[in-house]
Amino acid sequence: MRSMLFGLMVFGLTVSFAQNKQVLYGLEEVPQSLLLNPGVKVPQKMHFGIPFLSQFHVNGGASGVSVFDIFGNSSVDINTRIRNKIFEMKNTDFFTATQQLELINFGWRTRNDIYFSGGVYQEFDFISYFPRDLAILAWEGNRDYLDYEFDLGEVSTTGDLTVVYHFGANKQLTEKLTMGVRAKLYSSMFSYRSTNNSGTFVTRFAGPDSPNIYEHTVQNADMTVETSGYASLRELDGPSEVIGEVLGRAFFGGNIGVGVDLGATYEITDKLTSSASVLDVGTIFHSNDVESYRASGTYTLDGIELLFPPLSDGESTLPYYDDLEDEIEREIPIDTLNNAYTQLRPVKVNAGLSYNFGRVLGGGECDCRNMGGGLDRNQAVGLQFYSIFRPKGPQMAGTVYYYRRIWEFLSAKATYTVDPYSASNVGLGLVTDMGKVNFYIAADNILRYGNIAKAKSVSLQFGFNIKIDNE
Repeated sequence: MRSMLFGLMVFGLTVSFAQNKQVLYGLEEVPQSLLLNPGVKVPQKMHFGIPFLSQFHVNGGASGVSVFDIFGNSSVDINTRIRNKIFEMKNTDFFTATQQLELINFGWRTRNDIYFSGGVYQEFDFISYFPRDLAILAWEGNRDYLDYEFDLGEVSTTGDLTVVYHFGANKQLTEKLTMGVRAKLYSSMFSYRSTNNSGTFVTRFAGPDSPNIYEHTVQNADMTVETSGYASLRELDGPSEVIGEVLGRAFFGGNIGVGVDLGATYEITDKLTSSASVLDVGTIFHSNDVESYRASGTYTLDGIELLFPPLSDGESTLPYYDDLEDEIEREIPIDTLNNAYTQLRPVKVNAGLSYNFGRVLGGGECDCRNMGGGLDRNQAVGLQFYSIFRPKGPQMAGTVYYYRRIWEFLSAKATYTVDPYSASNVGLGLVTDMGKVNFYIAADNILRYGNIAKAKSVSLQFGFNIKIDNE
């Protein structure tokens, strides 16, 4: 149990990711900014993403611990460091993972000034909250926790591997207002979730009439794991068959869902602009290859006389926890179900306010780049807000930024973000247009790159497009 807990912490530290793309949001020179706000102002006439290279995105982070906290050079014993972190972290701390790979992206402007865009991208999304009570039980034992109810409901995790097909429309409706909408079709390749669990585990004195001194009670347990696309993989032979099966589901061979993105940009004055978007308002309907596991009930165990002590170095948990596990499984059996279920997508909200200043692009007081809207200037400062809805509530981030068009072919955006991972996240993005080739790269937490193990979040995204500007 102790080695399993250590493995889970290492896994969380090495594959944790998040979804905020604060550097890319509102960066109009990048066609992929349409995916963050369908209502962003679009300066180009058309664009084509270079297949498999138009967007690659990963963000890394853990809200309560960094790699350096556990593995960094220190005079403190590693077991002590792990124990300290277990008690420092809260049950709302989390590990998340999101990775995106864009397969196709394209867009064009029609004669009636509507900008259509579409494409396909693959997304992996994972979150696991830190089960603090169970971590304490596994690490400390229950000898010093008589009558303390360890909360089984702290187990909360989801994971999805999905391919998204999307098509959207963007139009400047007035001189001040631009709006956009994007329809999405989800093809789920693999999914699982275990949320809304409940129950407690408690150890108490049994009383003088009991055959043992202590009794261990699992009370009102209700634990469920729902899976989609997993059961059939157990019957396959070897990694190649598993990979082939999963990839086949990318083309509507798995479970299907629908969703929508909405966004708008409004120019309050010639220099002040606001924007907002709501992404992934949708549902996936899981009906194929579904399998769920549920354990529920109450059981009191008085067959083990000894309490589970805290462990010394190298000591095995097997004599204690294996007996308990076997007894609980006999008394609270795990039922296997095949019921269909629906799953809401994690809705994301973006909002921004920018103040534009500096010289007017185009060389004079004109609206050459903005087709009748406010004047486009070469510098801006602003505020951004981001939120994503998760099983235990929304996770939010706030950003301040500075943008500058350095030359006609090169732009930069610097950001400072406060989020659940850090209060000192500095990011930087660069966009260059060399002829018709558009290239962008953005990174987060760059102040930590000297020792990246100290960073609780690290982000990288880049891509190549062919972009044809308005004449």
